[in-house]
Amino acid sequence: MIKRRSLRWAACLTSVAACASAAAIDLTPCRLKGVTHEALCGRVQRPLDPGQPAGAQIDVHFAVLPALANNKLPDPVFFFAGGPGQSAIDLAGPVAAQMGRLSNRRDLVFIDQRGTGRSAPLRCEADEQPLRPLAEQLDPQQQLAQLAACRARLQRLAHGDLRRYTTTIATADADAVRSALGAARINLVGASYGTRAVLEYMRQFPGAVRRAVLDGVAPADMVLPASFSLDNQRVLDGLFDWCEHDADCGARHPRLRATWRALLDGLPRPVQIAHPLTGRSESLLLTRDMLLGMVRTPLYVPALTAALPAAITEAASGRFDALAGLSTALSGPGARLYTGMHFSVICAEDVPRLGDAADAQGEQFGRAFAQLYEQACAAWPRGDVPAAFYATPSAPSATWLLSGAADPATPPRHGERIARALGARARHTVVPNAGHGVMALPCVRDAVVRFIDAADDTAALQVDASCAASLPHPRVFAPLQASGP
Repeated sequence: MIKRRSLRWAACLTSVAACASAAAIDLTPCRLKGVTHEALCGRVQRPLDPGQPAGAQIDVHFAVLPALANNKLPDPVFFFAGGPGQSAIDLAGPVAAQMGRLSNRRDLVFIDQRGTGRSAPLRCEADEQPLRPLAEQLDPQQQLAQLAACRARLQRLAHGDLRRYTTTIATADADAVRSALGAARINLVGASYGTRAVLEYMRQFPGAVRRAVLDGVAPADMVLPASFSLDNQRVLDGLFDWCEHDADCGARHPRLRATWRALLDGLPRPVQIAHPLTGRSESLLLTRDMLLGMVRTPLYVPALTAALPAAITEAASGRFDALAGLSTALSGPGARLYTGMHFSVICAEDVPRLGDAADAQGEQFGRAFAQLYEQACAAWPRGDVPAAFYATPSAPSATWLLSGAADPATPPRHGERIARALGARARHTVVPNAGHGVMALPCVRDAVVRFIDAADDTAALQVDASCAASLPHPRVFAPLQASGP
């Protein structure tokens, strides 16, 4: 047995293909969107219900971007996508571009978590219809009707037991991929909801963790629909405060906070809005909740947030096209959610704890977001979640938590609390003037590479990322003025 294990590791050090052969798994050459060099794709068969290992099976798909150097290191980097509901393989292009230096000597591994991508996908029809009318996208009642129809359709699928898509079950799938690839220890990188998956992996499989990076911490106990109200309000109020003290913004929008309040108070009202993707003018009855939903997306990215003052001023004059455009600015194939998986996770892990959530409500965002989830989850099948899932484990190895100070979804308050719970092997860095996700920033990205490459935990935790403190606040957006004849 010892000899066989040694042969496997000798193979792994040579190439991914040899490692996969030693681990008895088939990897085939494949191409990933946005990735210039060839990848290797594989799959592991997993029971849909872990309690019935001989029952219905699903294929969990993954892709490996092989290390470029001949003398590769044996500990690959596993990337866990956000959402919940994003496909990690769909994100391989931009992530590989950010982590280019890591891939010199380490394989990058992307797993389509069960319910996403090609791994027993739980896709709703609306996921594939970005051109559908704005009313269908913004109206909560139409959203609930679409979710009910989607739930009924998904439950008719062979893999449609919606109770079997929890983070705990999916984490065991990820470890099955690690085992199949023959890696004794791996480096974990999670973004947004992916940080929850990383924390759960650390809890279940601490001995397999070499390093962990959590970008935008979304722990299991955050009660997502409740926390969003307070955190969205904080970032929106922060925008108004900044605008009042910034000479340029204050001069262009001297009464921005009052303008926003008046805009909310004037709803509902019928409006005409040009669809951001089709350009067609659409009529709809705009409600308070719909307007708040339009504002939520640009709050994720400071550069988009800086365009909100102009968009709010335009809306106050009856022109809502700019706000509608900002609300779809983050849409695209990589940002697409598999909605069925999203609700299977949130309905099982977050919504049952809404009554115990300690988060205060945002003054304007209120409970609308939480109520939408409560109604959608009322009939959604809920998987079992072990009590230990909500407890933060002690960090088994060096762990770096990253937060953007202006993040409306996973703000620093979560990172601070989880870093304390993880203990002495964890550090937390807050990047000023940054939004949701900071690892793509050049300064932070380079520091993350040094953190993972460090020889031991002590060196990793001492990696300097002070350059992130100088990130400037974006200037307020100023529309181009039409030039004269």
